[in-house]
Amino acid sequence: MTTFTSCVYVTHLVAPKYGSTEAECEDAITVLPGRPYDYMLQEPITAGVCDGATESALSKDWAGLLSGAAAEDAMQRPHVLAGGTAFEEFAASAVAQWEPWLARYTQDREADGRPLKWYEHTKLEEGAYATLLMVRIDPDTDSPTGTSEPAWRWSAAALGDSCLFHLRDNRLVQTFPVASVEEFGTNPDLFSSRNHDAALLARRTRFTEGRCRPGDRLLLMTDALAAWLMSAGDQEDAVSQLLEYASPDDLDDFKQWLNGLRERRQLRNDDVALVRIDFEGR
Repeated sequence: MTTFTSCVYVTHLVAPKYGSTEAECEDAITVLPGRPYDYMLQEPITAGVCDGATESALSKDWAGLLSGAAAEDAMQRPHVLAGGTAFEEFAASAVAQWEPWLARYTQDREADGRPLKWYEHTKLEEGAYATLLMVRIDPDTDSPTGTSEPAWRWSAAALGDSCLFHLRDNRLVQTFPVASVEEFGTNPDLFSSRNHDAALLARRTRFTEGRCRPGDRLLLMTDALAAWLMSAGDQEDAVSQLLEYASPDDLDDFKQWLNGLRERRQLRNDDVALVRIDFEGR
């Protein structure tokens, strides 16, 4: 019998909107385990991808905190991506991290001689907001009957319009949670740092799962890039363009490519976060 081995490679890129700096970027990614992009992974992988809402205060910081909480919880508790009580517990624990973080932030501002202004206090009372895409990938020991080809199974949860795309033969075979470009709007569902109704957050969150085999790819991305991909007239060409960027060394070229799309009015001028997950086997 032929013995197959399989592995996964992960890289991620984050780029600010045109005219902004990296420090101003409100998109955030956390991938676990934290390995170099060329490291051969044969173990569970988790990711949190968040898009901070510009209209809310400290959305960049909340997106970073939420993406980290999502990746860590998914790594520790795989069943969180089945929804229900497990996801409610995650939501409650993520929100609980905000107040201690905000207290430290306030103290640091005071220590630096930059105490919060009255209008900042008012804005912070409203909370910070971000979308959430949460993913876990596991080696699949239950391969389809009659084949020894390795496989991986993935589970995902999404609140808002950060998206997962499953590619096979570099063609889209599944999109989640948005099914068509018309679904992108200006008011996506958001995860609030002050929403203590964990049951409500769980009800608004969508869940799905799938399987990958060698040669497949998963792309996780925030809404601007996802909308561009879904609206492309030639989707195979769009995928081919996107797959040119395979490592952190490509970040400068990735930014130039994004700016070219923006100049041609093909891509909305917004922050972009991308996680690329390649499944390989032999």
